[in-house]
Amino acid sequence: MVLTPSTMLPLGTQAPAFDLVDAVSGKPFTLDSFRGKDGLVVIFLCSHCPYVKHLRDGLAKFALDYASTKLGVVAISANDPVSHPADSPEGLAKEARAAGWSFPVLFDATQSVAKAYTAACTPDFFLFDAQRKLVYRGQFDASRPGNPHAVTGADLRAACDALLAGKPVAKDQKPSIGCNIKWRAGNEPEYFPPR
Repeated sequence: MVLTPSTMLPLGTQAPAFDLVDAVSGKPFTLDSFRGKDGLVVIFLCSHCPYVKHLRDGLAKFALDYASTKLGVVAISANDPVSHPADSPEGLAKEARAAGWSFPVLFDATQSVAKAYTAACTPDFFLFDAQRKLVYRGQFDASRPGNPHAVTGADLRAACDALLAGKPVAKDQKPSIGCNIKWRAGNEPEYFPPR
């Protein structure tokens, strides 16, 4: 396991388009599927990562708590299922059902969407406003496996609450950290130097 931080994509970046299939329902989702939402949270995650497993219940609660708001939530997994079979669409569907995740969990088979977002780790969080401009990227909260902090989603929730209230999102944002995205051999992005 290589601990990897977020790349911290520049604030104001336009959300890259995607057209991917939900591992649970088999339905296609695009960026336009979330039209009419005042904000969109895009989470890069996977099934096997201990950092994602640590937030498993917190992610389910987060989505449920915002279900009645105009915030969209979508997850994307780009890990190579050959090297990590648990992160195949079938593995993702199994994990999403077991975790009670109410948001779509999309599979990025080509890894091109992860590259467009400069996603680097699992989990990696991005919040876009109604115009799909990036207003937050970074950690869910200060909790990590083995540290004393509770899983609350405090950092992401504060950004979402500010956005939904029409207030500025704080610019002091801390990177997420987790397992590196498992790139296919020869498909590693330039921003992800080999270790």
